[in-house]
Amino acid sequence: MTMKIAFIGGGNMGEAMLAAVLEKRLAAPADIAVSDVSEPRRDFLKKQYGIAVTAESRDAVAGKDVVVLAVKPQNVPEVLAGLKGCIKPSQLVLSIAAGVSIDTISRGLAHDSVVRAMPNTPAQVGFGMSGWTAAAAVAPVQKRQAQTVLAAMGAEIYFAVEALLDAVTAVSGSGPAYFFLFAESLIDSAVEIGLSRPDAENLVRQTMLGSAQLLLKSGKSPAELRRAVTSKGGTTERALNVFEEGGFAGLVSAAVRAAHLRAQELGQKT
Repeated sequence: MTMKIAFIGGGNMGEAMLAAVLEKRLAAPADIAVSDVSEPRRDFLKKQYGIAVTAESRDAVAGKDVVVLAVKPQNVPEVLAGLKGCIKPSQLVLSIAAGVSIDTISRGLAHDSVVRAMPNTPAQVGFGMSGWTAAAAVAPVQKRQAQTVLAAMGAEIYFAVEALLDAVTAVSGSGPAYFFLFAESLIDSAVEIGLSRPDAENLVRQTMLGSAQLLLKSGKSPAELRRAVTSKGGTTERALNVFEEGGFAGLVSAAVRAAHLRAQELGQKT
């Protein structure tokens, strides 16, 4: 499936989607346009990918099949106002603005064919996870277009209930930061007990990569894998006891709930 795509916003996630679309040959460079307010950013994207760039969103969307809104939530009202009346009924709008509802986008654009998605930063290396949903007016062919674009960055899951995307944001959207924080803390702890920082970084990176692959490919639950590596009276059990005594599971739950609440708040502000 090939298509013509406009990207409104040329930030990191927009660029990740752009690179994935080109790598998977879902669109040719000549069929892609990016609008961004930053001239240096436009110049970089044009040189790096050979696509058309413009400062005007209205110019970027002309003649495109899919319009990707890849802007920050706080910039959405301004972007919608600038594009209102420019999107044709046959065009699909795919928004990745965190917390911004389909209704907000649809009303702001006076346009019904809207898909809302929440990808995450591993999309930059082809291992992203995207949760997405679609307005009732989105045609089957447009759903396939959205699914194809999101799948180019990694995996994707469709949710029939839009409210669940705020939960997706809290879990997989923000999730990489939780993972990186744990890695950072584990590396620092390794240095504290005598390892060099380069060795600690290598140990942690490969341990996390291997653990993720084992979880993905073993078919076992995280609890099963945890029990398998935890010997009675061993070092792992001692460490896990400390996590439990410190309320680790409760902290994770509280963090996810806080992110979920913030995603809902962002939606209310736009």
